Amino acid sequence: MPITALLTTALAKRAGLINNLNAVSSDIPLTNCFRVFHGTVEGVNGLNIDRYGDAWLIQTFHETLTNEQLTEIKAVLLNVADVPLVYNDRSNKNSRIINELDEITDDYAQSEQAMSENGVLFTTKLRHEGQDPLLFLDMRVGREFMKKHSHKKSVLNLFSYTCGIGIAAAVGGAKRVVNIDFSSFALAAGQKNAALNGVESVCQFIQSDAFPALRQLAGLKVASRNNKKLPSYPKMSASQFDLVFLDPPRFAKSAFGTVDLVNDYQSLFKPAVLTTKAGGTIVCCNNVAKVDKEAWFNSLVRCVEKQGRTVEDVEWLDCHQDFPSFDDNHPLKIVALTII
Repeated sequence: MPITALLTTALAKRAGLINNLNAVSSDIPLTNCFRVFHGTVEGVNGLNIDRYGDAWLIQTFHETLTNEQLTEIKAVLLNVADVPLVYNDRSNKNSRIINELDEITDDYAQSEQAMSENGVLFTTKLRHEGQDPLLFLDMRVGREFMKKHSHKKSVLNLFSYTCGIGIAAAVGGAKRVVNIDFSSFALAAGQKNAALNGVESVCQFIQSDAFPALRQLAGLKVASRNNKKLPSYPKMSASQFDLVFLDPPRFAKSAFGTVDLVNDYQSLFKPAVLTTKAGGTIVCCNNVAKVDKEAWFNSLVRCVEKQGRTVEDVEWLDCHQDFPSFDDNHPLKIVALTII
């Protein structure tokens, strides 16, 4: 089936989101950042099309679009809304952008813009020194959960990236939000997000490897792998939180430990549980498709019980319909565990 036909079908499925873009007056807070075409499931593997604020963003991860294909896609999108359109060809092995843009489009792609998700504002740049446009759109359900449940609560946001989870919690009325990430670039974007929403006073931004931060907050000793000398890291006091959000990358290695979502989620989850107050909630994420949902969940429950605590309540957070999946088995698994 031609790409244009597939895209037209996808747009029809997102009619609610698209119609809300043009609502002059609405009781529904504006969301102008969402997935328009999820190629892996909707017919063109490696092709993603998103709405990022006042622009269309086309990205390819496997094969470069031909000029004819790009022209056809542009025609469909610009017929829906005549706004800037950026194409990022990321089909190289490292997913870095390899195509050039005309001068006007390039200037726009590298400029800071603001977009809205349920009325919460986020900064975005469609091209920058990193890879992603500063907000993972499939995590919308996580940000919605945090905003809804954070009123007058303390929040720990681990692997915070640009702090979208923390900002949503702060907008929801959190009394304290601690965002932790190793990237100064990501945290700088997070600080801009806080400023956009006027929540700077309740947000902290700590640049640190997650392992020493977590272990200190949990009241545990910070140790190195193979007893090697440790790099410097921010010193923190033991503390517990009402809401903890744990969203680690698939795999990462440092002097402090290894993040491995397939084989060793518990090395992060255990200290994260220790930072969660009795009666508090820890939201756990695993974005690896081959990890079985039920087996992963059972391992979390066992880890909680080994620490002498109990899972009192469970809520699964399913990605929104602009991120369809095969057989409702989405690679991104998110579960909120209330523990006592």
